[in-house]
Amino acid sequence: MSALRRASQSLNTHARIWYLIDAKGQKVGRLATFVVKLLQGKTKPIYHPAGDVGDFVVIINTKDVEFTGKKWNDKLYRHHTGYPGGLKEVRAKDLHQKDQREVLRKAIDGMLPKNTLRRIFMSRLYLFKNKQHPYKKNITQVLTGPCEIPKKLQDYTRKEIHEYPFKKLF
Repeated sequence: MSALRRASQSLNTHARIWYLIDAKGQKVGRLATFVVKLLQGKTKPIYHPAGDVGDFVVIINTKDVEFTGKKWNDKLYRHHTGYPGGLKEVRAKDLHQKDQREVLRKAIDGMLPKNTLRRIFMSRLYLFKNKQHPYKKNITQVLTGPCEIPKKLQDYTRKEIHEYPFKKLF
């Protein structure tokens, strides 16, 4: 292997990559675990738990994230004001209506290690509720989410719906 090629590989390994992820139709927890690995740099061969080798992540369409089951109504986010009787609870649905980025941000923040690197990792995360974002020039890699988005019933044609049970699979 030539020295130039090794230098190029080393540069690519140590460079911070900008990832773009579309959150439309993605499950919050699965997307959060996927993003945490990128923020920490666990996809790189030089990863070390005490090192700061993570990448930048830009997530668009956070307004379209999904929870499984009845979590929109059942999941509670709690915090305490510090005063007696100051425990505050907010449902996921209400938090999402207030700020459409906050549910995903809290999920990612909760999955990061609770140490001094957490703030650095979160500073490399950029969440946008729509497709517009100011980092188009920085993006080096576009990733699909961790899960395939299944087709919804309205996405099928009438012909596909009518032929469904009789469609040949093999």
